[in-house]
Amino acid sequence: MTQPVTRKIKARPRDVGGEPATVTVVIACYNYGRFLRDAVLSAVSQRGVAVDVIIVDDASTDDSRAVAGSLASAHGNVRTLAHETNCGVVETFNDGAKAATGEFLVRLDADDLLTPGSLDRAVRVARAHPSVGLVYGHPLHFSGGALPRPRLEASAWTVWPGREWLGDRCRSGVNVITSPEVLMRRSVLDRIGFQAPLKHTHDMEFWFRFAAFSDVAYIHGADQAWHREHSESLSAREVDVLVDLLERREAFEVLFAGPAGSVAQAGELRRLARNALINEALRTARGELDRGAGPSHVYRSSLGLARELDPGVVHRSAWDRLARRSGTTAHPLRNSGGPLVRRLAARIRSELQWWRWHRNGVY
Repeated sequence: MTQPVTRKIKARPRDVGGEPATVTVVIACYNYGRFLRDAVLSAVSQRGVAVDVIIVDDASTDDSRAVAGSLASAHGNVRTLAHETNCGVVETFNDGAKAATGEFLVRLDADDLLTPGSLDRAVRVARAHPSVGLVYGHPLHFSGGALPRPRLEASAWTVWPGREWLGDRCRSGVNVITSPEVLMRRSVLDRIGFQAPLKHTHDMEFWFRFAAFSDVAYIHGADQAWHREHSESLSAREVDVLVDLLERREAFEVLFAGPAGSVAQAGELRRLARNALINEALRTARGELDRGAGPSHVYRSSLGLARELDPGVVHRSAWDRLARRSGTTAHPLRNSGGPLVRRLAARIRSELQWWRWHRNGVY
């Protein structure tokens, strides 16, 4: 049995040799025919690994199926699956993953792309550390047609014991992975199961489940994927601060109701996640008052979530302060400098987190 790492380590990249690894890239597509060709070519052009691509068309109404068919005809390592009715992103990926044969697996949306050498860089980490089930790196977010120039040389690897990495995620309550920059070990997937039917946080729950049962690695110095940001994406259309908070709560519920709930540290991990979400709900409610929104829908829903997670929250001093403030008729920005100071502090904290994420893959 492969022994997991016992502590966080940082190492220089190295090549362990051997036959090229097999990697299956599952590309989920719904009405992204205009992007699909670039996504597929970014996968089949990868060097140093044996790649096959599975395009799963989710009953697109544009020319996606025709584009997929032409790509499969032109490339012997590309095949297609097609849904006759729209099933959604989770089932679309799961169908492709069930058909995958590679030692490793990548989930790539049809509007995203892999950077040159991405798979070889990720496989080297996984081959050097067989206990690693999840490898990720830095994604380049972009909009429009021009791709930002990627960095292609890895400078270091960090490998965490999976549950240490998961504990940090539970402590913060947030995800640190976009999606296309991830490489998964298929043997771990076979053990933990496929993506859960969550609307917006299916990836988050999936990555956290991997970490409960395998170690996690991060590639420093290189950009592993391009992630396209545009107004038609699911997150752009349907996710706001309250939806995000509620969906992350659901992700943790599903995580600990599943296989991860059986690990020895599950109780403590669940407690950390619950406290993180309670504190964020209280900050969200306070932010509504600070910006003069009063007891808005977001304010009431945030407090409702905090109380649902822990009925005892009503006895906290933070809850009492919010209740007193929400009853005042004075504009909060005229009461004191507190709201302005808090907003400035929140901005500084957010920028520091963003810098740490760009540098180390974690907040």
